[in-house]
Amino acid sequence: MSDEPAVRYAVSGAVATLTMDQPHNRNALTPALMNGLARGLDAALADEAVRVIVLTNTGPAFCAGADLSGGTPAVAGGDERRGARRDGLAGLLAAIEDSTKPVVARIAGHCVAGGMGLAAACDISVAGDAARFGFTEVRIGVAPAIISVVCLPKLRRSDALELFLSGERISAARAAEVGLITRAVPAADLDAEVAAVVARLLAAAKRLVYTIPGMAREEAFTRTTDVSQALFTSAEAAEGMAAFRDKRLPSWAPPPGAT
Repeated sequence: MSDEPAVRYAVSGAVATLTMDQPHNRNALTPALMNGLARGLDAALADEAVRVIVLTNTGPAFCAGADLSGGTPAVAGGDERRGARRDGLAGLLAAIEDSTKPVVARIAGHCVAGGMGLAAACDISVAGDAARFGFTEVRIGVAPAIISVVCLPKLRRSDALELFLSGERISAARAAEVGLITRAVPAADLDAEVAAVVARLLAAAKRLVYTIPGMAREEAFTRTTDVSQALFTSAEAAEGMAAFRDKRLPSWAPPPGAT
């Protein structure tokens, strides 16, 4: 079992899929799994053909959080070659948020504790309606400390207090209602919904969401004018506009059903 990769990486068309594949420990955040995700992100970002990254799982759990099998979990561990910023869970969550390509979570199983951080860090998270969510680490006397950085901005204070203090497991529908994930869908519709989301995404738009709200108006107009000019004169835009005129998919679009 130790010879099997913790994360499987595959590219289909313009979509890179990172599959957490450690069902025996419910995809706990072991160093192997965190490093596998970080390496997969690096590979997807370096591949010019990839436009969207999908993060998903095998087994009944998307991610069960910290690995408690060996005592103190290695949330601060990671690949020493990466340097402090990309080290451990904090570095992984930052890498997902900082990704210049959209990251979509396909949550096909329960998502608790540190796994909540993975779901919240992704740009869009879609879950099957049978999945359950919760900050369950509080039940063993610890707090959702590192993941609070990506989870709290998505929660109202009242919801955060209730969920953080109780450790209650909630439904996927409730997780979507409070903003931790984007939406919950019937399990049978999960693949179709993720495929539809992927087909709509364009990588260039992501950075606007994170950078423009914090800029002064004149700076924002200057930055977005430059971005718009660069995009409209790019080869991708030329292909996109040609495809629009020809009523076809552009060559760089994810193929229908790709996840």
